[in-house]
Amino acid sequence: MELTVYLAGQIHDDWREKVTQKANEKGLPLQFVAPQTNHDRSDDIGEAILGEQPGKLYRDDAASSINNLRTQVLMQKSDIVIALFGEKYKQWNTAMDASTAITMNKPTIIVRPEELIHPLKELSNKATVTVETIDQALDVLSYIFE
Repeated sequence: MELTVYLAGQIHDDWREKVTQKANEKGLPLQFVAPQTNHDRSDDIGEAILGEQPGKLYRDDAASSINNLRTQVLMQKSDIVIALFGEKYKQWNTAMDASTAITMNKPTIIVRPEELIHPLKELSNKATVTVETIDQALDVLSYIFE
């Protein structure tokens, strides 16, 4: 059995590659999907498809509609969602994706550092599992295959 895992979270570092590498090292039968991780492509997709927009608001709206469609399709096809809350960047998209996954009844693993326990307490309470590290999230996934 192979599971598809949607990796929600910020796109500014290589955490997804680390998850993929560690999952491969553990021999886990996982396929990973994610939001568009090319930041420029994500920001420009609305105008790339719909043409030049009359201002920043419309440019962002066009891009977000297309990015939200992509996320919805990939998340619906996923078996599990891992939502990583890091310490360095604003986490609005991560919170949106995690709450969307929970609303879709997707098994959801939230990864958040100890410093974010309080601000994420309600979301963590709704998630299936909350952990503090990527390694712990992968241990949860490993347990599925025992």
